Amino acid sequence: MNRHTTGLLAVLALLTSTAAFAHGDGDHTPKTRPYVASQVVDTPFGRQGDPRKVTRTIAIQMGDNMRFTPSALTVKRGETVRLKVTNRGQLLHELVLGTEDALKAHAEAMRKHPGMVHDDPSMVHVAAGATGEIVWQFHRAGEFSFACLLPGHFEAGMTGKVVVQ
Repeated sequence: MNRHTTGLLAVLALLTSTAAFAHGDGDHTPKTRPYVASQVVDTPFGRQGDPRKVTRTIAIQMGDNMRFTPSALTVKRGETVRLKVTNRGQLLHELVLGTEDALKAHAEAMRKHPGMVHDDPSMVHVAAGATGEIVWQFHRAGEFSFACLLPGHFEAGMTGKVVVQ
């Protein structure tokens, strides 16, 4: 196996350990992933939240200027929040939660496979003019990230931070 193939396999292994994804030409319409307590998986940046335990809703806007507003969030450790994400632009955008390193690796994979379709509770695709949501529990203190990983968007600076106190 050559070094290029080995490196690609390492990146894919990292991605599959932090987010479920599949390759394909899906329609990228926002979907609400049902909460099933027995299927919740802990990640380094939290876990899917129980919608019945949401303590607040945080509105986030994104647009074709390749920015999130707000671009920084502060939450309390253990808090379950609803991220209500509205796409004010004309292009498809997404919000993906994760660690900075995992998001960088995932952005690289998206550049190589732009037809990736995501199905993970820590991410939402939002069509132009639409709104999607993520219900998430931040169960570890620290600084985490969110980004739009569609090719070119991450590189243009479409990123943000979550500080969990």
